[in-house]
This record gives sequence, structure tokens and C-alpha cells, in this order.
Amino acid sequence: MNFSFSQEQVMLRNTVRGFTDKNIMPFIADWDRNGEFDPAIMPKLAELGLMGVCIPERYGGSGMDYNSLAIVCEELERGDTAFRTAVSVHTGLNSLTLLQWGTEEQKQKYLIPQAKGEKIGAFGLTEPGAGSDVAALQTTAVKDGDYYILNGQKTWISLCDIANTFLIFAYTGGRSEKHKGISAFIVERDWEGFSSKAIKGKHGIRSGNTGELFFEDVKVPKENLLGEEGEGFKIAMAALDNGRFTVAAGAVGQIMACIEASVGYCHERETFGKKIGRHQLVQQMIANMEAGFEMSRLLVYCAGELKNEGKRNTRQTSLAKWQACDFANKAADDAVQIHGAYGYSDEYPVERYLRNSKAPVIYEGTREIHTIMQAEYVLGYREDKQLNKMLPAWDDELQYN
Repeated sequence: MNFSFSQEQVMLRNTVRGFTDKNIMPFIADWDRNGEFDPAIMPKLAELGLMGVCIPERYGGSGMDYNSLAIVCEELERGDTAFRTAVSVHTGLNSLTLLQWGTEEQKQKYLIPQAKGEKIGAFGLTEPGAGSDVAALQTTAVKDGDYYILNGQKTWISLCDIANTFLIFAYTGGRSEKHKGISAFIVERDWEGFSSKAIKGKHGIRSGNTGELFFEDVKVPKENLLGEEGEGFKIAMAALDNGRFTVAAGAVGQIMACIEASVGYCHERETFGKKIGRHQLVQQMIANMEAGFEMSRLLVYCAGELKNEGKRNTRQTSLAKWQACDFANKAADDAVQIHGAYGYSDEYPVERYLRNSKAPVIYEGTREIHTIMQAEYVLGYREDKQLNKMLPAWDDELQYN
């Protein structure tokens, strides 16, 4: 595989890095300290075509490939996890799922404005009692004429107060059917019976908008069913293949940020008459960061190439997400250690990196879930079956087939 960047990708990286340096870096410490999400960032991302990076141009996107999406996520998380999360949810979990499973009418109505950044999309799967165990969800959608009546609650939903539309998963069949009884719906914020509430007091990603969604007899038109009844679990898992890919790419960006901050401090701080970068145990931490960075990026781009070819990538994306997030968590911990007492203060960004690095180890498949998945692939208990509705492949001219 050739992972060298095209000229277009180099320009993309420079553009997103310049955007991050100008629009996020100078303000993120205050946003994080105050627990504020700046909604003005989203329109600015849209102006650069970053809200639909790998959505085809005919659906309002920029028509780039999946590793271009990885580049965007790397550079945004270098600034802060909150803004990579926004793109992950909007593009990875929502828009790419509409591209894969939506009808042409749904794509025209919802995907095009989202890819252009005119509307924001989010994703609602997790519930207070249903995380890794998806079949435990309690939200229901009961057919009533031309509508489904939606009742239930979702939690830990990114962009809960910002998004215009949500992909919501609910039981349309009996719970005895478990995964086969779950369906997916496109739900609009302004429908009667819908409400949201932000969660405060988070350990990390404090500048991100995260919260709960509530549905009280929300009338969802039958044409807003995504896929067929009972396909919700398959749709959710396909969405997670894309979401996990963006999370892994973001983790690469966080390792990059840890390296930049630590190297800068190593050249600044002196102990025992020399720069701390001359101490071998500090060098060991820097070397481990660099190794984690290079290995994580290779895993991400390997998964991205499979996506570009339209091939099943659940196994590779799971491995990338698991390892990159673990490497990022360790890199942030080492970065704090390198900074010593200053690393424990928000005077330097590394304490924020450490707080932010914990959530990706948990969401979109915990470390433990991905460990089990990888073991089951190796043991032959889980197969690399091709989904019946894969994303389109990518040709050499970056055009969807």
C-alpha cells in the first residue's frame, strides 16, 4: 500500500492545520475551562468544505477519499478533541450512513444540506442502560398509520443541542427479537415531543456539546425510516465502522499534539545543568510517543485504503481504534509526566490532552469490546463477512464508482 500524500492531501493538511492554529488554539484553554462549545466553528468548517470531506460532489460534499477524512480528523484533534468529535459525529456517524443506507429522497433532503454544512447531523444509539449491549436499548417506535410514534431517551450524544437531525435507533419489533427488532430513523429537532439537555461536569472534552435526548410521542413520518424495519443493528454497526475510523484518526492527531508540546518543553526546561531532553528516561517517553504515532497512523491509513476500495474493514478499523486510542492515552500521560508539576496545571495544554484522551478509550466500542473482537477474529469465532450494502469503492481519480 502506498500511503504517500497526494498534492491535494498536502494542501488539505495545510489548510486544516492553519484553520486550527487560527480558530481553535488561541481560544481552546478558555473554552475548555468554561465548558463552552463555540458553534461558530461549524460554519467556518463548512466554508472550507470540511463538513462533507468524503461525500461525493453530487451530494454536496468535497468528493475526497477516506484518508483525506483521516487527515482532517488528525489536524482538528491536534487542536482539541471536541472539534474532531463534531466532524466524527456529523460526517462519520451520520452523513456517511445516509450515503450508504438512505433513499435518493432522503439523500436529497438530508444528506446534501449536511454535506454542505447548512445542517448539522448527529447520532443517537447509547441509552442510560444500553451502551456496549445494544440490544438492551429501551427506545421504541410503534407504527401508527403513516407515522412511527417514538418514545425513549438517549444519552452521551455529541452535538445534542447543536444538531438539526439525528439518526435514532429504536425497537420496532419485540425485544425478544433482540438485534433483529431494531430499526433506524431520521429525526428532526423541531418535531413536537423532542427535547435535549447538555451534560455538565465531564472529566474531559469539556468544550464539546454532549448530552441527552428525550422523545415523548414524537411522530416520525414512515418515509424517515432508514433502510428496512429490523435493519437498525446492521446500520448502526456500519455507522460505527466509519465513526471508529475517525476516532482513530483523531487519536493520531492527539499523539502529534503530545509530541509537539513535549518536545517544546524538553528544549525549554533544564534540570541538573542540562535540557531535560538529554535525560534518557525522558527520551524513552518521547520515543514511545513517536512509535505510537507511526504505528497508529499506519493502522488508520490501512483501514482507510480498504474503505477507498469498498471492502469490509470492521476488523482493521477496530484494531486502529483500539490501538490508536490506547497509544494516545499513554502519550498524554507521558506528556504530563515530562512537564512535571506544570503538567498538572492548565498553564500547559498537556493536562487537557490527558483528560480528553480517556473518553475515546470508552466510546464507540470500549477497549474491552475491541480486545474481544480482535481475539474472536484470530480464534475464528468472528468472520470478515461482507455487508450486503457496502459504501461505494473509490477509483484512482477520487470519483465514486
